[in-house]
Amino acid sequence: MADESTSTEARIEQESDDGNNNNDDEEIQEAPEEEPTRAPAQDASPPRPSRGTPQDRGRRRQDRPDRGGGRGRFRPRRKVCSFCVDKVTHINYKEVDTLRRFVDNHGKIIPRRKTGTCAKHQRRLALAVKQARHLALLPFAAGRSPYN
Repeated sequence: MADESTSTEARIEQESDDGNNNNDDEEIQEAPEEEPTRAPAQDASPPRPSRGTPQDRGRRRQDRPDRGGGRGRFRPRRKVCSFCVDKVTHINYKEVDTLRRFVDNHGKIIPRRKTGTCAKHQRRLALAVKQARHLALLPFAAGRSPYN
């Protein structure tokens, strides 16, 4: 009987060893499942038109090839007050060359929206131009003659 008990114990150990070995082998032999790759859809709608091709993205709008179609909205670059940039505190009426840049050829003061000056400096500029006109450094109405 001792022989039978030892033989059954030996069988149980062999089965448990075989079971462990089989599990290890199965884990090694099994390859991880790969996800199936998707094929591109044949009936997909055409791509939407982009704002520009990759070659056009760095170019300015006028240098890009004409694509036709609608009119793009023109957005000019924001103007900066030249007096603020130069940190001018007082606009002198005697500096005629500076004032002439802000007066058109008819003698009118050019508005802020065109020159880009801030409101504070535009007011001071207008006073300086008027003082220069009064002292005959700038004309009131240049280029206009009733005899032409």
